[in-house]
Order: sequence, then C-alpha cells, then structure tokens
Amino acid sequence: MSIANTCVLAACLLPIVTVGMAKFTMLKRPSQGGYDNNHPREWEAKLTGWRARANAAQNNGFEALPLFVFAVLVAQQAGLDQGRTDTLALAFIGIRLVYIALYLANVAAARSLVWAAGLGVTIAIMAPTLSF
Repeated sequence: MSIANTCVLAACLLPIVTVGMAKFTMLKRPSQGGYDNNHPREWEAKLTGWRARANAAQNNGFEALPLFVFAVLVAQQAGLDQGRTDTLALAFIGIRLVYIALYLANVAAARSLVWAAGLGVTIAIMAPTLSF
C-alpha cells in the first residue's frame, strides 16, 4: 500500500475520531446528557462548545473526503509520480489535523484559511491530469 493510500484510510478515519472525542468525553447515561446511541442525531443537535465544533469538523471531514479520494485515485491511475502524490497526500492529512485543532479551538478565520489550503493541496494532487 502506498503512503497516499494510507493517507486515504487516515482521511476516512479522521472524522470518526473527531466526533469520537465529543462522544467519549461524555461518558454519562443518556438521561444525564451523555451520548445517546439510540438517538445520535438528536444528541448531536444538543451539543455546545467544542463538542459541537467537533461534530461540525466531523461533517466537514466527510465533505472533504470524496474529492481527496478522487484526487489520489486519479493521480495513481494517470501514473503521476508516486512520491509527489504521497507527499501531497501527507500534506493533506497534516492540514486536516491543523484544521481540526483550529475548529476545536474556535479559531474561525485561520480555520478557513487552512481549509482552503487543504482544497488547494487536493487539487494539486491531480492538477497534472487536468486540461483547461
């Protein structure tokens, strides 16, 4: 498995880990405000503070995932330099980690810039295959 493929797996798991932090820091009974696996959407809707932001970061992670996976697959199918693809995929994961940290810390402006960097790296992965 290439480094880029491992990064795809990491990108798939990051949203789960992100919301998992919110869920597992509330190890109380659902009746006491803890995570309610019977009604997870209702529980998520009641979150506040960093837990709500963790849930939002999870959603954004899932939203960013299809384009990243597509970019890696296109780059590999086109036979682009695997080292370049690996490096950019690692950069994407690093950017996503910074993005999550900024989201949890409620640093909105920097978070938006980091999100844009992630989009840019994703496009850069497959850019050599694009023709305008």
